[in-house]
Amino acid sequence: MAKKRKEISLDDLEEELAEQGEDLDEIEEEEEEEIEEIEEFDLEEISTEEEIGEVFEEEFEEPEISEEVGIPEEEIIDERIYIVPLKKARKGPRTKWAKKAVRYLREFIEQHFKPEYLVISQEVNEKIWAHGIQKPPRKLRVLARKNVDGLVYLNLAE
Repeated sequence: MAKKRKEISLDDLEEELAEQGEDLDEIEEEEEEEIEEIEEFDLEEISTEEEIGEVFEEEFEEPEISEEVGIPEEEIIDERIYIVPLKKARKGPRTKWAKKAVRYLREFIEQHFKPEYLVISQEVNEKIWAHGIQKPPRKLRVLARKNVDGLVYLNLAE
């Protein structure tokens, strides 16, 4: 079926555009009122001793960069090192081996540690995916730490 087209006369279009034009003029007037004037200054007047924060009356605080999100030592309940066999992940199509390896790692830790929530570190993930999706490692040595809240953190064991 063909769609029905609505015919619009030129007079109607001109009226709509005129109405929208009036609305735009009102909006532009409101925006002009909100703009504040900025005081002018010469760069020569500013001494090198003054800070930029004083000139612009703003203070820029540098965010503190934490090296790594660490676990406070007092919260750790249990800490174990496991050698996780990932050989089973090599069954099935080659293009899914690394995905399956991550899944088997999760299942292994959930079976042995019974966590409420499991966090796998970026190092472990990169180790599994280091040789691509088709060649994950057959074994992986991991350090599992369980804290008071039932969270388990997985890191590579050294």
